[in-house]
Amino acid sequence: MSEFSMWSALESAMQPAAPRRALRRDTLRRIGAFARPHRRTIVSFLTLATGSAVLGVAGPVLAGRAVDAIVAGRTTSTVVAIAVAFAAVAVLDTGLGLLERLQSARLGEDLILDLRRAVYSHVQRMPVAFFTRTHTGALVSRLNNDVIGAQRAFTSALSGVVTNGIALVLTVAVMARLSWLITVLALVLLPLFVIPARRAGRTFGALEREAAEHNATMTSQMTERFSAPGATLVKLFGRPGQEAEEFGRRASRVRDIGVRSAVAMEVFFRALTLVSGLAQALIYGLGGSLALRGRLEPGTVVTLALLLTRLYGPLTALASARLDVVSAMVSFERVFEVLDIEPLIAEPAAPLAIPSGPVSVELDGVRFSYPSAERVSLASLEEVTRLDDRVPEEVLHGVSLRVEAGAMVALVGSSGAGKSTLASLVPRLYDVDAGAVRIGGVDVRDAAFEDLRATVGVVTQDGHLFHDTIRANLRYARPEAGDEELWAALRSARLAELVSGLPDGLDTVVGERGYRFSGGERQRLTIARLLLARPRVVILDEATAHLDSSSEAAVQQALTAALAGRTSLVIAHRLSTIRRADLIAVLEAGEVVELGTHEELIGRGGRYAELHRTQFDGGSTGSPGSPGHEPPAGAPTDERIGAA
Repeated sequence: MSEFSMWSALESAMQPAAPRRALRRDTLRRIGAFARPHRRTIVSFLTLATGSAVLGVAGPVLAGRAVDAIVAGRTTSTVVAIAVAFAAVAVLDTGLGLLERLQSARLGEDLILDLRRAVYSHVQRMPVAFFTRTHTGALVSRLNNDVIGAQRAFTSALSGVVTNGIALVLTVAVMARLSWLITVLALVLLPLFVIPARRAGRTFGALEREAAEHNATMTSQMTERFSAPGATLVKLFGRPGQEAEEFGRRASRVRDIGVRSAVAMEVFFRALTLVSGLAQALIYGLGGSLALRGRLEPGTVVTLALLLTRLYGPLTALASARLDVVSAMVSFERVFEVLDIEPLIAEPAAPLAIPSGPVSVELDGVRFSYPSAERVSLASLEEVTRLDDRVPEEVLHGVSLRVEAGAMVALVGSSGAGKSTLASLVPRLYDVDAGAVRIGGVDVRDAAFEDLRATVGVVTQDGHLFHDTIRANLRYARPEAGDEELWAALRSARLAELVSGLPDGLDTVVGERGYRFSGGERQRLTIARLLLARPRVVILDEATAHLDSSSEAAVQQALTAALAGRTSLVIAHRLSTIRRADLIAVLEAGEVVELGTHEELIGRGGRYAELHRTQFDGGSTGSPGSPGHEPPAGAPTDERIGAA
């Protein structure tokens, strides 16, 4: 028996024990939908696989006839003709094998492409709540491991069942025609092959799964610890030794598993070689005896011996075919689980256009609660046993607010008051539960995604940058922008001098999440990106919350350029920003409790005045920050109010 046949048998046997589960029709239907565009490739692949199986039986038959011709003393031309036919079969089998591999690779890679595109596009449509709950590694695993697992199992099951089925039928038919007695005895020895294969398969399968788990854990550990924030945390808390020790334990276990697998594999191969040798001995012994008595031709004995090597592999593979099918089903179902999560935010079928020019922003009786876990996530993606089944509490309670075209409204309030939540509703990161959010009089739920993204720009307190060049990060906002426009945006963001002084200029790679730059520089890059997008509505979500005074001064200058002439909603904690606002809205517990200008709200002595006193004079009276007083000229720039 060939090593390839033994390995194929072992690979099938290594599949984990499959639960007794029905093949779901809807899953089969959806698999068929993905396979339908490739039906020509599938038909071609199966045709080539069938031809290859037929040629696999033809070789031993020709070998037997060659032996008979030699023993019978036939003419040289007869022997040469058989040899030529044998060579032709070998050449044809090689050609069919290459074409079969080509079609198999094309089918598998096309299927991976379709699945990856489907999952990636679908995930892109998911709401922000999906990403706040999902473990990134688990999601990436669906896009990589499960997609590839589905492809491999699909092509393996497809080719394995067809090829092995045809090979088995032809082999048994030819062997039975030559000698039914030897064929029956050969099949009787099958348990001696299958039983050790199954037992060894369970052992190898358990070892492989354990190794895969350790490798996955090590990958997660490396991903987290090798990121800039993770590496910094490890160094700050002084745990590199413990981290290395933990990693080393898992790596050592993987090494031990590798050694055990290698030794067990060799034992398995030797055992199967022994079984195959016993079967060969049976054929040569019994067949030779029959040949000497004239009941079999010598060539028939050779043909039976060669066919025997092609019998056990297909039999074992077909015995495990259901496991291949179930493996494919599981992988497909895990992919379909992600595709079945309905995006909460859908683009309207007939979108309304947002008016051109300056536009207003209006929140009309907005009520909102964050979506429950079951609506946006899966337990397996959160890596928990079951999802959080608590009913989310309402965060915003009938909020109404209007920002006139070209005006600035500042949002202040305690941490958790709902400021960032309210701001996230304008670009439609979430949809309201009741009420409406309108831009230029158009409900954001009625606007096209592209129109909405072109109208609204957002700068958060932790502006994200991709691990790419400055040019690529800026052009993410407007891919068609030329270098002159990039430099203009950088000048407005007070960053042109810094970038021009870099050796690679715009081609400088910013590093993971932009960590090669300081916090203020990263923030100004995100502002430059926003300026390049030219939005008519700007939302600043505490864009300077974590900056030092010097960095904040530069960012504030950039923000002045970003807000000029634009409708803006600013979540602020700096007095200088708040005082420039045309209107200040004070949020507490999801409601607007005060509305007015700085002077008006100070004069009322309400919640805003209380926040003002707390931040600027520690609650004392008569100080520059108390009602009716302003901070003196040259006061520190880190004056805050309503810090989130």
